[in-house]
Amino acid sequence: MDDGGDSRTRAPGARPRRDVTAWHWAVLAISTLAASATSAFVVGVAFLIPHLHAAGVSLTAAGVLVAMPNVGVACALVAWGSLVDAKGERLALTSGAALTALAIGASMWTAAAGGTQTAGLVWLGVLFTLGGAASAAANSASGRVVVGWFPPQRRGLAMGIRQMSQPAGVAVAAMTMPWIAGGHGVSAALGVPMALAAASAVLSALVVKDPPRPDKSSSSAAVLGTSPYRVPYLWRIHATSVLLVLPQTLMQSWLLVWLVVGEGWNAVAAGTVVTVTQVLGGIGRIVVGGASDRLPHRNWLLRWVAMSAAVAFGALTAAEALGVPNSVAIAVAVIASVIAVADNGLAFTSVAEFAGPFWSGRALGVQNTMQFLAVSAATPLFAAVISGHGFVWAFALATLAGMAAIPLVPRRDERREDSAELLGAAGT
Repeated sequence: MDDGGDSRTRAPGARPRRDVTAWHWAVLAISTLAASATSAFVVGVAFLIPHLHAAGVSLTAAGVLVAMPNVGVACALVAWGSLVDAKGERLALTSGAALTALAIGASMWTAAAGGTQTAGLVWLGVLFTLGGAASAAANSASGRVVVGWFPPQRRGLAMGIRQMSQPAGVAVAAMTMPWIAGGHGVSAALGVPMALAAASAVLSALVVKDPPRPDKSSSSAAVLGTSPYRVPYLWRIHATSVLLVLPQTLMQSWLLVWLVVGEGWNAVAAGTVVTVTQVLGGIGRIVVGGASDRLPHRNWLLRWVAMSAAVAFGALTAAEALGVPNSVAIAVAVIASVIAVADNGLAFTSVAEFAGPFWSGRALGVQNTMQFLAVSAATPLFAAVISGHGFVWAFALATLAGMAAIPLVPRRDERREDSAELLGAAGT
C-alpha cells in the first residue's frame, strides 16, 4: 500500500507525503458512521429488554435474544476480513451495511407481527444473529479504509476518530431506542440502527473508494502477500489487546454496579457518571491517536497506556481496600475508565499497518474476534470474582492484566515491507 510515508517509516527518496483532503475526512466520517451503526444495533438491542419484559418475555429469554447480534459478529469477523482482503473495502462496507439494514428491517416486521410470542422470538433471534453477522463488515472494512487512505503522520488521529464510533453508536441508541420503544413499540425502536445502516450503505457506495495497493508483481507485494503471522509481532499486539480489554470490560460492565452497590449511589447519578466516562473515553481515543502521530513509534504510546492502566487500577485497588473517601475513589475510577479504552485505536492501527493491504482485513478480524472472546470470558469471570470476593479483587485482577501487557508491547513499530529480513529469518 502506498501510504505516502513520513520520516519515521520511510527511507530517504521515498514518495512524497500524501495530502489529506476534504474527501479523506468524508471517507473517515462514513467509515465512522458504518461502525457506529454496528454499535447502535449490537449494543442498542439491550436497551429494549425492559420493553420486551413488559410485553411478557422472560428476562432470561430477553437476555439470550439481545446476545444474538454479538454471536453473529463473532462468527463473521474473519470472513468479512477475508472478503476485504480479496475484493476491497468499498464492497464490504456497502454490502455489509445494506445486509444489516435488511436484517433489521425483517426484525422490525417480525416484532410488529408478534415477535414476543415463542415462534416470533425464535425468528427474532435468527434475524438478530444475521444482522450482527452482516454488521461485522464495518469492524474490519472501516478501519482498513482509514489506514489505507490516511498517511502515517495523520493515521493515529484518524483511527482515534474512527474508534469514537463505539461510544457514539451506543449514545445514539441509548438516547433514542428506549424512548421510541416506550411510545411506539420495539419494532419502531429498531428503526434507529436500521436507518444508520441504510445511510452508511448509500454513502459508502457513493463516496468510498478502495485505497491503492502495490502492484502484485512488485517485490514489496511479494513480501506483503505472505502471512504476517510467521513472526511474533502481530501475536504480541493481539495478546496485549486481549489483556488490556479486561480492565475495559470491568469498567464498562461493572462500574454502574460498583457505584450503586459498593458506593451507595442512586441509579440516575451512577448512570450519569458512566455516561461521562464514555464521553471522556471517546475523547481520550482521539487525543491518544493524535499524540501517536507525533512519536517515532506508536508502540511507545501503547506501552505507556499499558503502564498507566496498571498504575490506575492499582490505585483503584488500594482505594477500595483502604476505604478512602467516596469522592476520591470515584475520581480514580473515572481516570481508570478513560485509560482502559485508550489502547484500542493504537493497537488497531499497528495491526493494520503491519499486516498490509493483502492481509489486514483478516488480521483485523482476528484482532476483533480475540477481543470479543476475551470480553465474553471476562464478564462472567468478573461476576464470579465480585460475588465471591468483592470489587477489590476484581480491580486487582485488572491491575495484573495491565502489568502483564507491558512486556508484550513491541519496542517499536514495524512494517513488513521495511522488514523483509525479519520474514526471511522466520523461514518465509
